[in-house]
Amino acid sequence: PSFGFLFDIDGVLVRGRTPIPAARTAFQKLLNPQGQFLVPVVFVTNAGNCLRQKKADQLSHLLGVPISQDQVMMSHSPLRMFKHYHEKCVLVSGQGPLLDIAQDLGFCQPITIDTLREKRPLLDAVDHDRRPNVLFHDCSVALTAVVLFGEPVRWETSLQLIIDVLLTSGYPGNPYEQENYPHIPVLACNMDLMWVAEAQSPRFGHGTFMVCLENIYKKITGKELKYEVLMGKPSRLTYQYAEHLIRAQALQRSWEQPIQTLYAVGDNVMTDVYGANLYNRFLQERAGRGRRRRAGDPAPCAERQVGLGWQRELACAAAARCSSVLVCTGVYSPRAQPGPGRGHPVFHGHRDFGFEPALLQPDHVVPDVDAAVDLVFQLENFAP
Repeated sequence: PSFGFLFDIDGVLVRGRTPIPAARTAFQKLLNPQGQFLVPVVFVTNAGNCLRQKKADQLSHLLGVPISQDQVMMSHSPLRMFKHYHEKCVLVSGQGPLLDIAQDLGFCQPITIDTLREKRPLLDAVDHDRRPNVLFHDCSVALTAVVLFGEPVRWETSLQLIIDVLLTSGYPGNPYEQENYPHIPVLACNMDLMWVAEAQSPRFGHGTFMVCLENIYKKITGKELKYEVLMGKPSRLTYQYAEHLIRAQALQRSWEQPIQTLYAVGDNVMTDVYGANLYNRFLQERAGRGRRRRAGDPAPCAERQVGLGWQRELACAAAARCSSVLVCTGVYSPRAQPGPGRGHPVFHGHRDFGFEPALLQPDHVVPDVDAAVDLVFQLENFAP
């Protein structure tokens, strides 16, 4: 195969804990008689509330095919490359087994919101019933970064304590120091404003929590909350890391033909389609720069320093294109789209991503993931 699949999960393969019927049919077409994948496949989800292995086990059960953790990319997976934070004491926000997730990614000193609340009980004052009866003061917490894995359960507690950490340079409980700007680094995963579960309408995602955090910070300080890194679709970093996993699978299977095309199958125009199209633009621009360098132009400064930081972990992009395939089983519904003369779509993407309506246009629209697999096989003239 000279192509690979990047499958979104929620709204494409499952709705909540219920598999979408077309998914099982689709994945039977992707396996050979020995139960091996015929093409490289990576599951790229913006979820971040569990370990890769658990997500792989869930997918194996729901789809009836063997899936390894190396085929699963959670929104937080690229954090493995940010090794200069791994030895530092960081605050982690989200839900699920947060400490296990953080330690699996390489973090040695993670502290959860609940642990911080236990150390500093006076900080959590919104819910009167949770205010401490016995007051004490613990000065032992010193945090150097905040890692946002996903939406938490008690938003008011997480919003308050994260703001405390940012406005005290990592010493929550101290007086606010608004002149201390920029604040300590914030690394955020999953920018989805909404996602689809069993309910008829989309539900709040981590992107909604981030909107709250950003606006509270700006309302208090008058300044913008800054991110050290944003990952999860539509971030380019996410697609680079996914391509890295695709090429690793091809290498493991000894497939010598280079992977030329990535097919990103998703249900969300604002993340799956926008991100795939954004990455496709990056691949096209990179190819153009490569042609200019072969003609004698010097490499841009940023590319000469590609070995610095997390980029050292990624091989140079090898794919020629990334094609977006939109399914109609999740967030996207053809019935809900504005018709001619009925206005433009509202941008649900993150504040730091410029809105370009052209990037919302998918290369292909299909009813479901089974139709997506059939379409790709036809486009690639691939006959299993």
